Amino acid sequence: MTEKEKMLAGQWYNANFDTALIEERAIVKDLCLELNLTRMHELTRRRKILREILPNVDAEAVEILSPFMVDYGYNVYLGAGTFFNHNCYLMDCAEIQIGKKVFVGPNCGFYTAIHPLDSVKRAEGLERAEPIEIGDDVWIGGDVTILPGVKIGRGTVIGAKSLVTKDIPENVMAFGNPCRVVKKIGLETLLV
Repeated sequence: MTEKEKMLAGQWYNANFDTALIEERAIVKDLCLELNLTRMHELTRRRKILREILPNVDAEAVEILSPFMVDYGYNVYLGAGTFFNHNCYLMDCAEIQIGKKVFVGPNCGFYTAIHPLDSVKRAEGLERAEPIEIGDDVWIGGDVTILPGVKIGRGTVIGAKSLVTKDIPENVMAFGNPCRVVKKIGLETLLV
C-alpha cells in the first residue's frame, strides 16, 4: 500500500517524509494561498480556485471567507448553504463531511490527524486519521476546535472557544473545554 492508501484507510502512515503526500499538500497549499490573496469581489476567480481546492464541493453553493486552509482538499465535503468565516483550517487527512446550512465561526480548526504519543514514532513522521462528520443546520461558534473522529448531530449549536473531543448529539447546545451538552434545543427554544 502507498502511504496515501494507508492514510485514506485510517491506518498508520508516513505523513512527514512521503514525497507524494508532501507534493499533494504543497499544490493545495499554493492554491489556498492564491484563494486567500484573491479579492472577495472577484467571485468568479474565487469559485474557480475553490473548485480546484475542494473538488467534491459545489463552489457556487457555499461561502468561504479568507484566509482558509486545507491539507488535501479532496477529503472535504460541504453541503449547500454552508458558510465558513475567516481563518478556518481543515486538516483533512481523513474525510471531513459537513452538512447543509452549517455556519462556522472564525478561527475554527477541524483536525483529523492523530500522532503517536511515543516521541520516537512521532519523529518518524507517523500518524493516522479519523473522519469528522457534522450534520445539517449546525452552528459552530468562533475559535472552536474539533478533534479526530468526532460527529456532531444536526441542529446542534457549539459555543465559542469549545474543544470538541467526543460526539455531540443532535439538537443540543454544547460548549466548554471539553465540550459538553448544556441543554436540548426544542421547538420552543427555536421560536424565542
